[in-house]
Amino acid sequence: MPNIKSVMKDVKKSRERHARNIAVKSQIKTMVKKAQAAGEDDVKQAVSVATSVIDKAAEKGIIHKNAAARRKSRMMKTTNKAAE
Repeated sequence: MPNIKSVMKDVKKSRERHARNIAVKSQIKTMVKKAQAAGEDDVKQAVSVATSVIDKAAEKGIIHKNAAARRKSRMMKTTNKAAE
């Protein structure tokens, strides 16, 4: 643990951000899985919720915007394939 007060604050903030980032990434994975496992009736809403969560994470800088686009594209591809 550092002795300098400002570095202690930086470590604390870093841990808080890390915890938030992990939680958001976990939520993204959960929502994508729910969208892929949803029945035909609930697919549109589940995909909409997952897309929203992914976009918010990209907006906050938790994931890169291209990574968000890739995740949404893959999710759409699998849900469309399942709907056929």
